[in-house]
Amino acid sequence: MRCVIAHFPFDLFAGDVRESMKGIRPEPVTGPSVTIGRRTYPVKQVGEVITRQDRRDFSSAEVTRALTRLGFTCHDATAAPATAATPLETATALLGGGALR
Repeated sequence: MRCVIAHFPFDLFAGDVRESMKGIRPEPVTGPSVTIGRRTYPVKQVGEVITRQDRRDFSSAEVTRALTRLGFTCHDATAAPATAATPLETATALLGGGALR
């Protein structure tokens, strides 16, 4: 599929993206992310690998749009799952208690 990222045209294919990301350890996700295989990568990290450009040269929206069109599942920065509270933390919150010390 032909797409434009940072004013440069690229011919991207889902298999090529998967192959490019093989063996690359995901960085901690702090913003928009994409699931490739069983791993979740920051969109900017994937964009840097597949375009060989500096992350500052493109927006995460450009890469997200391209990866979505290729069939990958992209996640918004606000859609990150929250960590589950332990039963003790839940009970403390329900009883109006503060932090245990």
